Amino acid sequence: MLNASRMLVIMPHPDDETFSCGGTIARARAEGVSVYVMIMSVGDLNHYHQQQSFVSARTRLNELEAAMRCLGVEEHVVIYADTERHMRLDAIPRRELIAQIERESPLALDRVQPEVVILPAPSYNQDHQATFEAGFAACRPHLPCDKPFVPVVLSADSPQLGWSHTPRQFHLYVDISGEHLDRKLQAHACHRSQLKQDPHHASLENLERLARLRGSEVAVEAAEAFTCHRMLV
Repeated sequence: MLNASRMLVIMPHPDDETFSCGGTIARARAEGVSVYVMIMSVGDLNHYHQQQSFVSARTRLNELEAAMRCLGVEEHVVIYADTERHMRLDAIPRRELIAQIERESPLALDRVQPEVVILPAPSYNQDHQATFEAGFAACRPHLPCDKPFVPVVLSADSPQLGWSHTPRQFHLYVDISGEHLDRKLQAHACHRSQLKQDPHHASLENLERLARLRGSEVAVEAAEAFTCHRMLV
């Protein structure tokens, strides 16, 4: 997978990792890549849902554990597991977020030294925006002798990007045909409290449609798409 041995996925909330790059994680693990997942925030959640409008932080943590087991992720960590900061990452000083990603988290860049980092795309969601900007800053160029340098920095496609005022350009596609798409959908289904009914953009059916659409753009059965911010070869 991009000639990498270690990949770090940095996402705002549980389910963002399966939405955006669950198939890529599955393929990377099948190819022997060590994959680490950093989730920035988990908390009690009140959201628009006909059957389950309130979801506890414990439920979301349990769902995340199940999804990580399904994908075979090496390790994962949640940075902020409290309701006060959940959905309010934009209110946390940017310096604190960057420090967590760079050096303070158990899966910080300094510790994992990944060759590939996958970030969320900037979007209308304030936590996604804050996570992208902090992760992008943490991946800024440095001399490798001073700080681990990340050769490949990507941000991932996601269904909610259909509602955007900014055109999205994809520079890199990962073929997730066959078993990798199946694993992506199985892992995402672990986030039961977040599933929506079709034709909602967050439904399993739409997640599969999006993967097949991205695949059709590059003439494969299914794919995940990424914007490439840096690729050193």
